[in-house]
Amino acid sequence: MFDFSVPSDAQLLVDTVRRFVTQEVQPLENETEALGHVPPEALKRVRGKAQELGLFAMNMPEDCGGGGLDNVTMCLVEEEFGKTSDALIRRVFGQVYPMLLPCNAAQREKYLLPTVKGDKICAMAITEPGAGSDAASISTTARLEGDRWVLNGGKHFISDGDIADYVIVMALTDKEKRARGGITLFLVDKGTPGFTVNRVQPMMGHRGYGHAELSFDECSIPADSVLGEVGGGFKLIMNSVAGIRLAHIGARAVGMASRVLEMMRTYASERKQFGQPIGDFQMVQQMIADSATEIFATRMMVLNTAWELDQGREPRDKVSMVKLYASEMIGRVADRGIQVFGGMGFCKDLPLERIYRDSRVTRLYDGTSEIHRMLIAKAVIKNGLVL
Repeated sequence: MFDFSVPSDAQLLVDTVRRFVTQEVQPLENETEALGHVPPEALKRVRGKAQELGLFAMNMPEDCGGGGLDNVTMCLVEEEFGKTSDALIRRVFGQVYPMLLPCNAAQREKYLLPTVKGDKICAMAITEPGAGSDAASISTTARLEGDRWVLNGGKHFISDGDIADYVIVMALTDKEKRARGGITLFLVDKGTPGFTVNRVQPMMGHRGYGHAELSFDECSIPADSVLGEVGGGFKLIMNSVAGIRLAHIGARAVGMASRVLEMMRTYASERKQFGQPIGDFQMVQQMIADSATEIFATRMMVLNTAWELDQGREPRDKVSMVKLYASEMIGRVADRGIQVFGGMGFCKDLPLERIYRDSRVTRLYDGTSEIHRMLIAKAVIKNGLVL
């Protein structure tokens, strides 16, 4: 028989993260939203506590200083992360990309280990104005000249691109091959001649950290700046994206939606209209029931798919289903939350309007809903439904 219980050590970790998010992180949300960045002194204090508790860079292996969590446990932790803002998750708990794991010995000392410790910030530079969901259509190029690579091109929507100490840049090294071995990842330090942060792009949501436009104009970097192998960049990205989509979109969407549902539950019990709690009205009950059901369904999808990853499988189709359903689910739940709260839900006094704005982009990044529907449909037509 299947055992769906959470191991005691994992549950202890989840409980610890839940308390930490509620007591230490959520109180910083309003100020972070208003300032456009996390208050420095508060960040130093809270991140220090997170590091003391071993809650920093938990997605990374233990041998480089991370938490060494498996995918299922990481997704359970990410649910709790989802109950606060993305800016605070990044700053307090660390945004360390698994693409860094193939670092060679020198790169490991210069980039990987300092990032896992929280001493350096990394940004992932993939998206371009002409290459979003179709990452293989990038136009940024890198040519080898002697013992140097020369980069040319531009990126946008690069999270933390304005403050990163270095960026992982995806570039074409063979225009003919592209995704079949013509794309390479490069480590590029801030301040390298030819590497410019043009501007920080204003966003509807995900405030508190920057989303930058970057340009590379004859940007010359050492030959040993290649991350992984020449021509292996696209494969490296694809090997990492499943876990990222499950954790950062699927699990966090469950956390965001759970927070909204708890607010709806409490308000529906306390708020009275026409002489009775609004939770007595069937239309409010329907919104709560639908939200609870969709959250449960998403959570089971996330954990099942994470379990398959932990078994060494490649559940690519299920990852697309999770990404699609979770991103659509949080949009519906956030909308219902505002509807239940009425005018108060539209006010900045509550986190609902921020969650509503933040949730909208989940249907866009890491492949739009339309792209994932296409991928799922093609897989089903070719292979049938895989459960």
